[in-house]
Amino acid sequence: MSKKYDTATTPSRRAMGHQSIIDHRKAVLADTYAAINPAAVQRQIQALTTELLTLTTSKAGPKTKAPVPTRASSNESTNQTSRAS
Repeated sequence: MSKKYDTATTPSRRAMGHQSIIDHRKAVLADTYAAINPAAVQRQIQALTTELLTLTTSKAGPKTKAPVPTRASSNESTNQTSRAS
């Protein structure tokens, strides 16, 4: 008994071969795929990873602080309506 497997393909190749994808979308996908530079993507990932490591191990913290969401004051936290008795 021997097992037969499908030919290995990338997700973009599988999408290109799928019948429900229209030709316009296939052309956009092909252009996008052709524009990807794997070496540049790897360099960007490495740079971001290094930056993240620096941020997590330094005592100074990030160069710019993220905006802190403001909380409502105690009188704004509930909608208090006066009730007529």
